[in-house]
This record gives sequence, structure tokens and C-alpha cells, in this order.
Amino acid sequence: MAAAAALEAVAPTGALWGLVHDFVMGQQEGPADQVAADVKSGSYTVLQVVEALGSSLESPEPRTRARGIQLLSQVLLQCQSLLLEKEVVHLILFYENRLKDHHLVIPSVLQGLRALSLCVALPPGLAVSVLKAIFQEVHVQSLPQMDRHTVYSIITNFMQTREEELKGLGADFTFGFIQVMDGEKDPRNLLVAFRIVHDLISRDYSLGPFVEELFEVTSCYFPIDFTPPPNDPHGIQREDLILSLRAVLASTPRFAEFLLPLLIEKVDSEILSAKLDSLQTLNACCAVYGQKELKDFLPSLWASIRREVFQTASERVEADGLAALHSLTACLSRSVLRADAEDFLDSFLSNILQDCRHHLCEPDMKLVWPSAKLLQAAAGASARACDHITSNVLPLLLEQFHKHSQSNQRRTILEMILGFLKLHQKWSYEDKDERPLNGFKDQLCSLVFMALTDPSTQLQLVGIRTLAVLGAQPDLLSSGDLELAVGHLYRLSFLEEDSQSWVAALEASGALAALYPVAFSSHLVPKLAEELCRGELDLTRGDEPTKCSRRLRCLQALSAASTHPSIVKETLPVLLQHLCQMNKGNMVAGTSEVIAVCQSLQQVAEKCQRDPESCWYFHQTALPCLLALAVQASMPEKEHSVLRKVLLEDEVLAAMVSVIGTATTHLSPDLAAQSVARIVPLFLDGNISFLPENSFPCRFQPFQDGSSGQRRLVALLMGFVCSLPRNVEIPQLNQLMRELVELSCCPSCPSSSTAAAKCFAGLLNKLPAGQQLDEFLQLAVDRVEAGLSPGPCRSQAFTLLLWVTKALVLRYHPLSSCLTDRLMGLLSDPELGPAAADGFSLLMSDCTDVLTRAGHAEVRIMFRQRFFTDNVPALVQGFHAASRDVKPNYLKGLSHVLNRLPQPVLLPELPTLLSLLLEALSCSDCVVQLSTLSCLQPLLLEAPQVMSLHVDTLVTKFLNLSSSPSMLLPYKPQVIRALAKPLDDKKRLVRKEAVSARGEWFLLGSPGS
Repeated sequence: MAAAAALEAVAPTGALWGLVHDFVMGQQEGPADQVAADVKSGSYTVLQVVEALGSSLESPEPRTRARGIQLLSQVLLQCQSLLLEKEVVHLILFYENRLKDHHLVIPSVLQGLRALSLCVALPPGLAVSVLKAIFQEVHVQSLPQMDRHTVYSIITNFMQTREEELKGLGADFTFGFIQVMDGEKDPRNLLVAFRIVHDLISRDYSLGPFVEELFEVTSCYFPIDFTPPPNDPHGIQREDLILSLRAVLASTPRFAEFLLPLLIEKVDSEILSAKLDSLQTLNACCAVYGQKELKDFLPSLWASIRREVFQTASERVEADGLAALHSLTACLSRSVLRADAEDFLDSFLSNILQDCRHHLCEPDMKLVWPSAKLLQAAAGASARACDHITSNVLPLLLEQFHKHSQSNQRRTILEMILGFLKLHQKWSYEDKDERPLNGFKDQLCSLVFMALTDPSTQLQLVGIRTLAVLGAQPDLLSSGDLELAVGHLYRLSFLEEDSQSWVAALEASGALAALYPVAFSSHLVPKLAEELCRGELDLTRGDEPTKCSRRLRCLQALSAASTHPSIVKETLPVLLQHLCQMNKGNMVAGTSEVIAVCQSLQQVAEKCQRDPESCWYFHQTALPCLLALAVQASMPEKEHSVLRKVLLEDEVLAAMVSVIGTATTHLSPDLAAQSVARIVPLFLDGNISFLPENSFPCRFQPFQDGSSGQRRLVALLMGFVCSLPRNVEIPQLNQLMRELVELSCCPSCPSSSTAAAKCFAGLLNKLPAGQQLDEFLQLAVDRVEAGLSPGPCRSQAFTLLLWVTKALVLRYHPLSSCLTDRLMGLLSDPELGPAAADGFSLLMSDCTDVLTRAGHAEVRIMFRQRFFTDNVPALVQGFHAASRDVKPNYLKGLSHVLNRLPQPVLLPELPTLLSLLLEALSCSDCVVQLSTLSCLQPLLLEAPQVMSLHVDTLVTKFLNLSSSPSMLLPYKPQVIRALAKPLDDKKRLVRKEAVSARGEWFLLGSPGS
């Protein structure tokens, strides 16, 4: 028994010896992993591994010793967590001793020490011992890159786990690391070394007398000049090194006396990258520096920044220079001063003013804007700086505005004033008397009103923007100023000559109305209401079109000013009253007039979405009125008014749907439930009790009544119910869905059947999974299958199929694949095939009225990609199997799917579909040709190597298409831009051909071309 046990003990040792021999003497790498795996499994201990390595570790041959230590180090790297404290002590002593060994052994020793630096069982004091040994025995910079990286890893590991021990070394640790890093050139190692230096400083290690040495050993790399080699597997970019070094240089104020002269020197150099890096580093330093570090260098820093902004041709240098000046001023503003200390902020700002102020008096000279930018960069840094500069600059600019009479000079001066006024919006002042602009408010208002009355459009635009900024400052505009301002905005809103001024006036009205609702309610809304009344009289008389334009401007002004709840309560009744007056029958109102009112209502509804109370006010005021007008228009009348016919036109109904949808999407569930309880019974039961002026000549029954007028209004129901939040319960849902399905397949009124199909699909999309949804789906499928059989309802049944499919595709419903297959089968249908091909465009597109995210539909984020993956193979297969006369339908459907895929998804797939796309270019359908060209265009730009294989075919196809210029017109701008690049080609022949081709494209579409 004892002999058997002895044999069992010897067997593993013998196997271990064999593995060691294979690794050390046989130069095989695999045994190291096997030994490590056996140690982790408990087959051997680390001590047994060391014993097995005994002869190798004591060999007189350095290479043999190196292989032995390499095996041990690789085992430790994988098994260091299993080591006991006593084992770690012995191993550390062994490895430290081996640091004195032959240089061939050192790399393996360092790998072992790296493994031990990760040990949790490392006793106190050994980390310091290891680092001292490395600093003393190893000349790191003579090692290969990988071994230097190992040393940095050992230091990093100890800094993460033994910080207090290393800090006990004091400045010796810093000095030791400086010796390790000095002369490092490899970017992989520099990234680690920079991180170590940053940790030394940020974790408050002792730098002792070695601050300058530490600065020198890192700043010698500034500015970084590194270009990664092509196909670099390490992926280190120049920007990585720049940011890492900048974090070091800007980490402590103790570097300031050495760094700032270096930055000034590099800013003044001729190298663009050095200028940019230096200015950005200065910007970063200002976050940690104080007045004490900057004071001796302020004149030189200002001189360098001023020169760069004044003289540079690079916008990047200018932007970084202004950012650095901003940060310098902010740094000086933060400094806490003693009572007897000099205020360097005031003296610094005085220098800036002295060098820039006189340039502001020369609005035609090239230094006026650089000077203004410098002053504004400094002024934007703090409230103190803003007050100091503004109080010196504003009087000068106000004087210069009155001194110069030309509009372009005044515009330049006013733009500068505007820049300084915007800066004051950043700072708040509790005491009104402290606000620096109060002393200038009368002069500023006078100046702005002068600009608003100037004949120059550009000066008017700047004046409008300045008025908006002045109004945003508290207490700057008096009641008299506000009245004048509103009067000017009213006048500018009706300017015919230039659209820019009235658009700017509308924007300013919206911004100021939110701040001064009483002034706008008192002075603007009544004027606009009066103007609309005059417009109604003009409509009655049928006056000229210019009056119509004035009415449209009035409507836009009313909606633009509706930015405050109290103003909405003034403007909404005016707009609705205007629409009602059109419905009286004595006004000549066209489709565009009614649509313009609806667009204004929609804009008001959008502004109301920000405030729940306003949203509900708009909803309960506007929707009953719109529905009442529409119901009235749908009733049979002995004398048909023009407007009542207009209200039932598709374009007008679409505009009303937008108003209703916008007014519904942001309702809270409780309020939405109140509204749906009234509107659904209106359409199902004819309950008109909540409508104003609800005395109609007959019942309103859009689902039962045979008149197309009432059925058309189902579009309004769609706009409402399809915009409700998903958690709002819809009353009489079963009846509603059945009525919608029936109406959707009614052939007598195509627009109402389409609206019913869209409404059904919108509701279907939001229903939770369950029995009710399954029943409605079965109802729709049965109705579609019945309708698609030969008969008068085929087109309507197809429309229902299309919208139901879209509703399910968006939410990833399992039935969507069956319905898509049914749709794909219709591509071969002689009657419905072209419509089925166009249907793929609808499936992939975003809608505006139903099935939208804004309307709370369930829309998965990658539905297009999924649809592509699931259905394009079947489309391709169907194309190959189809007869010649229906192949274009498959091509059209495919091009629609591809054309609406995101480019990153499309590009990898296009090469496999290229042959089909080339065939699609021969299709006679213009839509297919345009869609296919849109697919090919990114491929030509992004994958020319693929396209080059088909260049002969492409050229032939493009030449055939070019015989029809109308086909090419959509691509004219893209081609002209693309041909700009070969204009600079090094070959003259290429440049010549590019000029010729570009000229031909410029002339495309012109008369005689």
C-alpha cells in the first residue's frame, strides 16, 4: 500500500518535470498553459513548480535560466490569486535577487514581478522593496518596448493598491519614476507614463525638489508630433497623446512658472498645430491656476493672443485664442483678493480695452470685428468683467452709431452692441440698481427704434434681434417702450418687400409676448383682430390678391404671438371667429385661405403643448368649433356656400386633421378620456350636444348615412383617436372598429374609405396583445380576403390590407409577415400590382397623420432593418420567378425598400443586389429609375471598388437615362458638388474634363439645353 502511494506521488511530479523540460529545453510554449491549468486545478502547487524548475533556475547558461523564470512567471500571471503570503514573500525575494542577473533574464523577471504586484496577499513593505530594486538595478530605457511597458504596469498596479506605502517613500518615488520614464519614445508606453504622472500629481504624492525635473521629463513631448503608421493595430491616435499630456501639464499650478513661457513660445511659432495645442492647453490650465501663477505672464499672454486673433488666417486659431482669453479672464475673476492686494483683473481688462477700444471707432476697417470678439470673449467670463468692459464700450458704440450715417456702418455697430447685450443675459442681479444696462436703457431703445425704421433690411434684422435681447433683460423696457416696440413689430409683420424682416419680426413677437403678455394682449392682438375684420370685408367684396397676402400675414402674426396662456385666450377666439365668418356664406374664401387659418391654429396648438392648462383650453375650445363647422358643411343645403364645399376638400380636411392631432397628442390621460367620451359618440350615435350652434337640418351619421360629405369627416375622427395616449380607453370600441372596417371597403367614396382604413390601423397598432386584438385582426383579414376577390371593392380592400400591414410591421406583430407575404403576392396581380409595389414605399416611410411616434403609436426603432432582412430575399426570389410583364413591380418594391434604409445598413447589402438595381435602371417607370439612382448614389461614393466592376454597364445605363434631362435634374446639385474635387486634380487632362462636365451639368435644365 505504501509503495502504491509513493508511486502515485511520483507520477504527477514526473509529468510536471516533463512539461518543464519541454518548455525550457524543447522551446515549446504550450506546456506553460498546461502547468498553470494544473496548478489552478490543484494537481501541483507553486512550490512543486519551483522545485521542478530547480536545475533550470540554477543553470550557468543565461538562456536556460531565462526560460525557467519565464515559465514560472507565466504560471504566476495566471495563478497569483492562489498564492499565500509566505509564498509571496519568498517569490519577491527571489525575483528581486534575479534583477541583478544577466540582461537576457530581466524580461522574464519583470513579468514575474508584474504578476506578484497583482497579489492580494502581498505583505506590507514589499511594494516599496520591489520598486526600489527596479529603480536601482534596472536601466529601464535600455529595455525593449514590451519590457518597459511591464515596468509601467508594475508601478501602476502598486499605485492602485499600495498608495500609502508608496507615499512613504516621499520624493524618492517621484525621482525613481523620473529616471524610469526619461527618454521614453514609444506612444504605447507614453500613454501609460502620462497617466502615472497625472496620478502622482492628482493623488498628492510628494514631488519634493523634483517639480521642474518632472515637468521637463513630460514637457519635452510638447507639442505632440505623432502620425500613426498605416494599419496600426494598436489604434493609438495623435489626439490620445495630446489629451493625455495636456491632462498632465494642466494638473498642477506648480508647473506654471515652467509651462507658461513654453506655451507663449509655441503660440508665437509658425506651426499651426503647435499654436492650437498651446492655446487649448492654456485654456485647460486656467481651470486650476490662480492669479498668483498668472500675474507675471499676463502681458505676454495677452500680446500673443491678441496677435493671433488680429493676424491669423485660421478660424480654429481665432476660436481657440478667444477661448483662452475667456478662461484667463474667468481665472482672474475667481481669485479671492486681500484688501491690500492688487486687482490684476482690472489691470488686465484695462490693457485689453486700451488695445481694442480705438478699433471700434472704425466700422469699415478689418480689425473692428477681431477687437469686438476679444472684448466679448473677456466680458463673457464673469459678471465683473462684463460690467467693466460694457461700461467702457457701450458709450463709445452708442456715440459711433449716431456719428455714422450709412446703414452698413450702423449695422456693424449695432451687431457689436447686440453681442455685448447677449453677454448680460448670463448674469443675474438681485439689486435693480446694480444692473449695468439700466443707465443706457433710454439710449439703447432709441437706437433700436431708429434701426427698425431704417430702409435697410439688414439693419432692420439686427434691430429686431437687438429688441428681443433687450426685452429679455428685466426692467429695461418701460410700458411706453413696449407699446412702441409692439407697434414696430406690427408694422414689420406686414412688410411685403423682404421676407426676412417679417419672419424675424414674428420670431421676436413670440419671444417678447411670452415675457410681456399684457402689452401684446393690449396693443397687438386688437390690431390684428381689426385687420382680420377688414380682411373679411375685402373677402366679401372679392378684393385683389394683395389684400389676401395681408390677411395671411395677419394670421401668421396671431399664431406667432400665442406664446403665453393669457394671449392664447385672446388669439384663439379671433382665429376661430374668422373661420366661422368664412362659413357664413357671404365671403369668397378659397382653399388656401381656409388652410392658412388651419395652419395658424396648428401653430398655436404646438405652442400650447408646453403648458397643460393651455393645451386643454385649446382642445376644448377649438375642437368643438372645428367639428361643428365640418358637420354643418356636410349637411345637405338648398343653397350651397362656397366655404362649405371648401371644408370638405381633401386638402382642407388634412389641415384640420393636423390641428386636431396636434391638440390631442399632449393631453393627459384623464382629460383625453373626457374628450373621447364626447367625440366618439358624435360619430357613432350622432350625439351633437357638445357642439356649438348644433341645430342641424338632419342627423349626423357618417357610418350609416349614404352622403359622401358626412363620410368624409371620418378623417377628423382619425386625427383625434389616432393621437390619443395608448392608455386612454375608447368607448364603444367594438362597434367603432366594425364600422371602420365596413367603411374602409366602401367603393362609393375613396377618400373616406382610405381615412377609415388609416383610422382602423392606427387603433390596431396601439391595442395591447390579447383576445380583443386577435378578433379585430381576424375581422380585418376576413374583410380583406373577401374584398380582394373580383369585384368593385378590390382597390379599397387592398388599401385596408396595406394600412393594417403597416400597423403590424411597426410593432413587430407576428401576423405582419403573413400580411406582407399577401401583399407580395399581389405584385403579380395585373390590376393591383403597380399599387402593391408603391405600397412598399408606404410600409417603409414615416407618416404624418397616423402611426406616428408623436401620436403615441408603437413604433420599434429598427423596424425598417427588420423588414429588409425578412422580406428582401423573398422580393428577389419573386422577381426571378415572375413573368416579364410584372417584373417591374418587384423592382419598384425593392427600390422603395432600399431607398428608405439607413445608409450604414444599406451600403453593405447593395453589392449583392447590384445586378437587380442595374436592371431596374432599364425599367420604364420613372419612379423606379429615380429610386434606384438614389440607392446607387451613396454606393458610387462609398464603394467605388465595387462599382468599378460594373462601370461599362453603368455608363451605358446612365447614357440611356441622360436622353431624358428631367430624370437627371434631381441629381444636378450633387453632381456639380462632386465635380468640384477633380477641378484641383494634379493632371491637366482630368481638370479639363471636369470643367467641361461641370459646365454641361450647370446648363442642364436651362432653355435650349
